[in-house]
Amino acid sequence: MKKGSGPPGGFVSRVEVRRAALVHNIREFRRLIGPKRRFLAVVKANAYGHGLVEVAAIALRNGVDWLGVHSAGEGAALRRAGVSAPVLVLGYVPVPMLEEAVEHDLRLTVYNRETIRRLAALSRKLGRTVRLHLKVETGTWRQGVDPGNAAAFAREIGKHPGLVLEGLSSHFANIEDTTKHDYPRLQLEAYRSACRSLSEHGIRIPVKHMSCTASTILFPEPEFNMARVGIGLYGHWPSKETYVSCLMMKKRPVSLVPVLSWKACIAQVKKVPARSSIGYGCTYKTTRPTVLAVIPVGYFDGYDRGLSNVAHVLVRGKRAPLRGRGAMDFIVVDVTDIPGVKLEDEATLIGTDGRERLTADDLAAWAGTISYEILARINPLLPRLVV
Repeated sequence: MKKGSGPPGGFVSRVEVRRAALVHNIREFRRLIGPKRRFLAVVKANAYGHGLVEVAAIALRNGVDWLGVHSAGEGAALRRAGVSAPVLVLGYVPVPMLEEAVEHDLRLTVYNRETIRRLAALSRKLGRTVRLHLKVETGTWRQGVDPGNAAAFAREIGKHPGLVLEGLSSHFANIEDTTKHDYPRLQLEAYRSACRSLSEHGIRIPVKHMSCTASTILFPEPEFNMARVGIGLYGHWPSKETYVSCLMMKKRPVSLVPVLSWKACIAQVKKVPARSSIGYGCTYKTTRPTVLAVIPVGYFDGYDRGLSNVAHVLVRGKRAPLRGRGAMDFIVVDVTDIPGVKLEDEATLIGTDGRERLTADDLAAWAGTISYEILARINPLLPRLVV
């Protein structure tokens, strides 16, 4: 954007999604996964803030086989956008919403018998086959059935002609936060015990999956024929510990390129005297005559209030520190040492400007959280522009 030329499309704030970076990351994980296993791209939470429909379209054109969402609503949105690829709902679908899920041919994660009974009735009513993925509880203690009950649950599904048990899934609890992987190995064994139990009862499971980005990198287990990839798809390592673990295991680290940039225009440039209190609560007081730039972004947009008086944005290739408390719709930055800042110049909240760069990990460190939250909480109402 040319300085002072006004925001592209008239947007005061926008998210840019780099197609080339997304394609690069997909190819890196396809290399890890191999040609024979299915590749499920997790696009829940508005594709981790990147844009559900935009990311899905690029992913399916570049080597991804399935999509994973959290809710039936996300799956329905993909169907309305023309997506015909398999879509697996990873989260819980309330009983009243199951009919919509069946109508949109969504694959469903199941672990409640109430869900099974309702789906059986819907299958008869609508004349549709419903494909199910049974989730096994292996130690995260969220969704799932006990491995010892997996066979009985599967037999319950098998009583209903319109229901097909297509997959068996689980999820790791402690693979990203440590370089010691005893607990993930215990979870793997619990999952395998469920697989053995089903096999002993003559129950065949076509699709087996228990991965996330970290386990896809660290534990590409041969018996899993589908890999689920989330945060890595968007160019971010799950954690520093995952990267260190990769090196300790003498694996070649995947090359990941951040996909998202977040930019806004400057709404006002103003001079204030020394000893001026800035923003709500007067939490910052200037120590010299200061030039401030007002940026129309706040916590409604997903810019964490915890970044107040801590973070920076990039203006004209230089870092401009936040001054005062971030508000619902505005933040204020100090541009005293950045010459020539004008109305509607561009401010980069996440991304690169000249030689400077701010990442979601930087904002996460300042806010005391993780990159997942920084990205996923960017307001879905903001435009996503594929560049």
